[in-house]
Amino acid sequence: MNDKLVFLGLLYFVQGIPYGLQSSLLPVYLRGAGHSLTRIGFTKILYFPWVLKVLWAPLVDRVGTKRRWLVGTVSGLALTCLSSAALAPEAHIWGVAGTLLAMNTIASVQDIAVDGAAVGLLKGRWELGLGNTAQVVGYKAGSVFAGGGLLAVIDVAGWSWMFMLLTFVYAGVALFVWGAPVLDDENVKQADGSRRGGQGAEAVRPWRVWRKLMAVPGTPWTILYVLTYKLETAQNTSAVEKTS
Repeated sequence: MNDKLVFLGLLYFVQGIPYGLQSSLLPVYLRGAGHSLTRIGFTKILYFPWVLKVLWAPLVDRVGTKRRWLVGTVSGLALTCLSSAALAPEAHIWGVAGTLLAMNTIASVQDIAVDGAAVGLLKGRWELGLGNTAQVVGYKAGSVFAGGGLLAVIDVAGWSWMFMLLTFVYAGVALFVWGAPVLDDENVKQADGSRRGGQGAEAVRPWRVWRKLMAVPGTPWTILYVLTYKLETAQNTSAVEKTS
């Protein structure tokens, strides 16, 4: 059980780092570099991949293994940090924005993979409660580490060395996940298989998820809900006619 909590807590910790970077460290650093409050405010757009993660969640859940997704995403975060280390916000603000957008996209994919692994690893109400604690504490600790601790590092060592430090952190976690024995548990594989079978067509048709989210009576979204429902019905009818 302790191995599971350490494994999940570490992954949620590194997942919270991008949020701490952008919510706390980046505004302070950019303001100190002379950027306007308007430009700093627009950096919140970089969180947008988290809104869209419902679109690629079925792919993460059904294709490949959790180990591959986790190693791939954490390695991707290491590469984005390495790219950020080569860029200076004062001279390459759009390049830095691009790397941070990539970081958020990869972190949103990692979030799906970690949650899927947690569902397979944790059994019973007691373990689920402890797992939820590991999730919240790990994520918050990562945010505080990035937003507070790294702010002290950047003041002493500078932007590039701070991201080099993060590169080594993510690379080390990727190696840890690659050899983590907890992912060898057959329960993880069985949970993956049961979700794949249970979700069926919904898992490969993410617009159905969007349609359910938009089905709120009395809101403008209901119009989109009706349109998508009619479109899907027409497609199903056409498919039936072709087969007959």
